Amino acid sequence: MIGFKKTLESIIDNAGVSLISSVDEEGFPNSKAMLPPRKRSGLKTFYFTTNTSSMRVKQYLANPKGCMYFFDKRFFKGVMLKGEMKVLTDAKTKRMIWREGDTMYYPKGVTDPDYCVLKFTASSGRFYSNFSSKDFSLK
Repeated sequence: MIGFKKTLESIIDNAGVSLISSVDEEGFPNSKAMLPPRKRSGLKTFYFTTNTSSMRVKQYLANPKGCMYFFDKRFFKGVMLKGEMKVLTDAKTKRMIWREGDTMYYPKGVTDPDYCVLKFTASSGRFYSNFSSKDFSLK
């Protein structure tokens, strides 16, 4: 499992784009390209920044079920993670994720009310490589 985990983490860490998905009010999936996660703990926990006023935040507040996808286009490999997304607005988490230059997106700084953190907790996943897929659990 250690080699498998390292392969998955390498794909995630080297992906320039993160695809995140939420569920809309009609039950349809909605996907969006995002910058890579700001912080990651293994394959289980991921943190992203976003606008509190975004459609995605509204969808996660109504239904926390979500999905993320990372891929390596050079070797045509991908990692899909299923789990739940929480919207966090507490000062401690916002400071933890904040980076110099974020005022470009959140002009009022780390206390900007339109700045929040998305925390994704994965429960399972699927890995695609060499024309086959493998399901895995993250319990």
